[in-house]
Amino acid sequence: DKGLKSVENPSEILLSGRPADSSGTCAACIVEGTRPILAEIQALVSKSLYNPSRRTNGIDYNRASMLIAVLEKRGNVPVSGCDIYINVIGGLNIDEPAADLAVVLSIASSYRDKAIPDDLVAIGEVGLTGELRSVTQLEQRLSEIKRLGFTKCVIPAQRKKLLNIPDGLKIYEVKSIKEAFSLLL
Repeated sequence: DKGLKSVENPSEILLSGRPADSSGTCAACIVEGTRPILAEIQALVSKSLYNPSRRTNGIDYNRASMLIAVLEKRGNVPVSGCDIYINVIGGLNIDEPAADLAVVLSIASSYRDKAIPDDLVAIGEVGLTGELRSVTQLEQRLSEIKRLGFTKCVIPAQRKKLLNIPDGLKIYEVKSIKEAFSLLL
C-alpha cells in the first residue's frame, strides 16, 4: 500500500531470526550479480525407516545429491540410510558452487547433532574428491562477512596469502571437507 521500498541490506533480512547454537545450520556467502549476500543454509538429517528421501529448497537437487555422495565417500559421514532435507532460508535460490562447503557442513552438523559456531561463514566449492576449490570475488565476500559482524570464515587453503583480509576476521584455510570437519565438528 506504500509502493516499492528499497532493501538496503538483503543479508541482514536473510539472516534475521537465525537460531543460536543449533545443529544443521551454516552461513554461506554467495554473489548475486556483483553483490555479496550472506544466506543461511539449513539441513535436517534423520534415520530413514524405508527408502531414504532427499528434498531441497533453494539448492539444485542434482548438486545436492552430488554433495551428499561426496560427504558419504570422502567425508566418511554415513548418510546413505538417512532422509536429508536442505533449505535456503528466505526463499533464495543458490546456483553458485561457493555455497557447497556450507551445504556439506550443515548436513554433517545435523547428522552429528553438533552446532557450527554462529559467528562463522563457510565459503568454497567442493570437488568430487572432497577437496575445496577457490571461488571468485573472495575479498568482496570477506568484506561483507566482516561488515555483518561475523568473526570467522572457512575458505579454501590456496587463497589466504593472496588476500587482503579485514581486521578482526579470523580465516581458517582448509584443503578438504575432512579438514573442515575436524576443525568445526
